[in-house]
Amino acid sequence: MRQPLRVGIIGGGFGARVIAPAFAAAENCRVVDVVSARDETAIRALCRRADIDLVGVHSPPFLHRTHVGYALDAGHAVLCEKPFGCNVEDATAMLADAESAGVVHLVDFEFRYDPMRVLLRELVADDALGPIEHVSWTHLSARSRVPLRTHGWLFERRSGGGWIGAWGSHAVDTLRWLLGAELTVLASNPRIDVMHRPDATGRSQPCDAEDGFSALLSSTSGTTVTIDSSFAAAASLVPRLVVTTSRAVVEVTADARITVRHSNREREEHRRTTAEQGVDPHHEPIQQFVDIACAAVRDGRAPTGAPTFADGLACAVILDDLRWRSARLEPRERQAYR
Repeated sequence: MRQPLRVGIIGGGFGARVIAPAFAAAENCRVVDVVSARDETAIRALCRRADIDLVGVHSPPFLHRTHVGYALDAGHAVLCEKPFGCNVEDATAMLADAESAGVVHLVDFEFRYDPMRVLLRELVADDALGPIEHVSWTHLSARSRVPLRTHGWLFERRSGGGWIGAWGSHAVDTLRWLLGAELTVLASNPRIDVMHRPDATGRSQPCDAEDGFSALLSSTSGTTVTIDSSFAAAASLVPRLVVTTSRAVVEVTADARITVRHSNREREEHRRTTAEQGVDPHHEPIQQFVDIACAAVRDGRAPTGAPTFADGLACAVILDDLRWRSARLEPRERQAYR
């Protein structure tokens, strides 16, 4: 029997609720400790432990660079939450430090391993559908508005907050992975629909990080992409991802159903069979990704297709452009995003 892979988790929110149980459920893996992202003493102690093989950094973005640095300084492999730092500067530094340390480094883009997105990638890669011409993605959610979510780092620009990082990072990674191409932002319109939120004491605080955005992008493969998304809508709609090829239109509804409408009027449908209603949508892809992360650490290298810090940096470049490529931002405001 191989020695269990030993994992330390930084983050008492998503890290404790989703990541730690996934590692605990992985074969021959043991979660050594879970510490709060705000407990500096406990984090330093965790990263100094010799009985750690992998550190999962699931703290807010403004703490990523520091916490990843602690893990790398100790020679540990690292799994970092998305968005990968606050900006390109953070992402560039973390990638350089990880490469210098010579350890396995991964970013938590778990939706690459969602069964329906894997199936979508296989479908559109089939020559029978022809080349991808356009992608349209609509994701409108009321999760921060009904009920009204309290103010915190998620609504602060300087802290790496905003919907572009929270959801847009997953969308950008999925698009890069799906298209097998790099993206360029042609236009972006980040917006703030809820301008003030109460903090934990009930005092109203201003929000300066976007809670929605619309964007137009293009890829190096010639595909155009439109995105319209918010998590401050008055009501939630079923998310839709539509991929248009030269011979078909492929519609993904809530990552639960894929409908392929062919130009000859034939139609095929695929439905998710493993996930139950009400289960956290992260659960299945996270478990798949955790298994791959464990294997990567044991092998000493990330397998082909696994999201690494290099993918985190590539995504950060696009996210920064989505944040500042707006005619409404003054030059000094754009610089604050960089």
